[in-house]
Order: sequence, then structure tokens, then C-alpha cells
Amino acid sequence: MPDYKKTLNLPKTSFPMKGNLPVKEPEILKFWDEKTIFSTLAKSRKGKPKFILHDGPPYANGDIHVGHTLNKVLKDIIVRYKNMTGYDAYFVPGWDCHGQPIEHQVEKQLGEKKKSISLVELRSRCRQYALKFVQRQKKEFQRLGIIGDWDNPYLTLDYEYEATNVSVFSKLYQEGRIYKGRKPIHWCFNCHTALAEAEIEYSPKTSPSIYIKFPLTSNFDLLSKYKQKKNLLAWTTTPWTLPANVAVAVHPEADYLAFLAEGEIYIIASKLLEAVQEVFPVELEVLV
Repeated sequence: MPDYKKTLNLPKTSFPMKGNLPVKEPEILKFWDEKTIFSTLAKSRKGKPKFILHDGPPYANGDIHVGHTLNKVLKDIIVRYKNMTGYDAYFVPGWDCHGQPIEHQVEKQLGEKKKSISLVELRSRCRQYALKFVQRQKKEFQRLGIIGDWDNPYLTLDYEYEATNVSVFSKLYQEGRIYKGRKPIHWCFNCHTALAEAEIEYSPKTSPSIYIKFPLTSNFDLLSKYKQKKNLLAWTTTPWTLPANVAVAVHPEADYLAFLAEGEIYIIASKLLEAVQEVFPVELEVLV
């Protein structure tokens, strides 16, 4: 294992760890900065196998919290370990400078004024807000003693970064890999922002399972001779979703039958006849 004190020309007892850490730690960090520890370490590892850890970027929308601390300290341990085991390892910090969290904070600052400003001005304010917190978070991460290429982080608002995104998107589009579809997005009515799956908390809920009939709007040849109302019968354990129903699915390989009960015709899967009979108060008359 290399002698890093010798490599970096450090005194044998640079900073004996005693009390008064609020004073000592800034002195240690200042010493690291003055000795350009990152660049000196990089030079000493030149030619070794590379191990580069690009940061999964935090949002630039506030001061760091304990989650940031855990994230960065663990990454710092990995990079230091890799350097000590023969790699040219370094950490590349980055920041996510777009998205609802940043817009939400800016809109909170604007208050009612947000209704009167243009989208261009809003985006400009978001950019300024993000850059401010990039600098603040950078200082906070450095205060944790995280060693990395802090002078050359990647920012998602850099024009070169954005241009690369557009270029890659264009390539994917030309290859036919881009499509437009729908997907559910969880939304917070209080924060006016999208929520990740991990942020959703579900409360225990007991709901009745119910049978529901869906009237047919067209006829089947096999049932054309019958004049009674015809329905598809469905069963659900989530009755609160019924107002959003737009279709009833049937399986092309399943067997279905139609039965008459209380003056109406119902269509169900054949294998469910016995189960349906148990909930109907009258005898079911199978028609087809």
C-alpha cells in the first residue's frame, strides 16, 4: 500500500484528533485545499486503472440534509478505498438543476406575482435559484470532507449538457424508439408537485366487493332473438375506481355464457356460473 503521507509530503502528525472539532475540522479542510489534495492524489495515481464515480445528482433546491450526508459519505468511502487498492479513482459531483421541486420553490417565493410573469422569466429565475444552491450545497459537501473534482462538476443546466440531451433524443426519435403514451403520475395537491412511488403512503382501507352490470350498446348474433336488456357482469374489489371505467375486458380464449335472471340477460365467464349463482337470489336460466 502506498505511503500517502510521503506522497503528499504531509507532516507525521498533521492534526492530532483532540476536542474542539468545530475549529479543528475547518483547519483540516483548509489544509487539504492549500495542499491541493485532489489534484496531487490524481497525479500520484496516474496510469493506474481508472475508477470514476459520477454522482447521482441531488436537486439544487435547498440545503443538504442527513440523506445527502449518508449518500456522499458512503461514496467518499468507496472512492478512497479504490484509491488505496491501486486505482486511479475520483468522484465527479453533479447537480440536477431542472424539475418541479425547483419551480415549486421559486413559485413560493414569487407568490401572486407568479401569475403575471412570463415563462421565460420564470425559467430564468429557476436557473438563478438552482445555481445559488449548487454553490451552497457544494460548500456543505466540502465541509463534510468529501474529496472530489469540485471545480468541474456537471450541471444539467449547462448548455453543452442540454445540447447532448437533445442530440441523443433526436437520434432515438430517428430510430423510431420514441413514442407518446400515457402513464399515471402521483400528484400532491398541497405541494403542487409530482410524487415518487416511495413518497406515497397508503392507509388501510376496507371496501366491499361488488358485482356491477355494464349494459351492452351492441348486440351479439347468438342473443339477437332475445329482447331483454343485455349486460356484461363484472366483479370488483375496488368500487371507488368505477367512475373512471372506460371499458370492460374479455379474453379471446375464454368461454362465456349468457343467463337470464330477473328479466335481464347477463354475460359471464362460463367457469364463474356457480359462484355467481351463490349471490343471485333466483335460479339462473342459461340461454347460450
